[in-house]
Amino acid sequence: MARNSHPTGATGKSYPIAKEDHARFADRMTDTILNLVSKVPSSSEVYSSTPDARARQLARNAARTSAGISGGAALAPGPLGMLTILPDLVGVWRVQAQMVSDIAAIYGKTATLTQEQMVYCLFKQSAAQLLRDLVVREGGRYLVLPATMRMMRNLIAKIGIKVGQRSVGKAVARYAPLVGALGVGAYAYYDTQKVADTAIDLFSSEVVVQAETPDEPSS
Repeated sequence: MARNSHPTGATGKSYPIAKEDHARFADRMTDTILNLVSKVPSSSEVYSSTPDARARQLARNAARTSAGISGGAALAPGPLGMLTILPDLVGVWRVQAQMVSDIAAIYGKTATLTQEQMVYCLFKQSAAQLLRDLVVREGGRYLVLPATMRMMRNLIAKIGIKVGQRSVGKAVARYAPLVGALGVGAYAYYDTQKVADTAIDLFSSEVVVQAETPDEPSS
């Protein structure tokens, strides 16, 4: 999606979004993502001898839930709808994070599921280049590299900017709620399925988690 500080609604009217608003939104996004991934959600799922089918079922259920959250939020019209953008994202991310934890469980990877892997699964589709040094594929296995708190915050701040730019489209949808709700819901469904694909690919492989390193001393 092209960057646009003045998205246009279905009526052709322009709805300005100030750069300052983008910056504040990105900061809130960073804090929200950090809070979300600071604790990996527990799972009631158990190891399965045939995990692929169960993983796909979990993916479909989560995708439907995500679509309902985003589609419902997009029905709020105009400026009122703008207030639902961040809660919409958080709601979908929570569903996706639980799905990732559940998929890890059925592949027997709960004990080694880390914050780094959660960030990788949730945001690989939208920020793959930013994550290339966090989880690295080596042949048939994945190497998970530890991140200090400072590194994680810097990484998530960059992810927040990318997600914030993408959210301009959701802002536009608030000015054409009936049409926008369908598109936003469909995207949430698709995005959740892609998160599931990433999680299945990761947890069905050998995962090697490197030992943690101490946080960098403050200067």
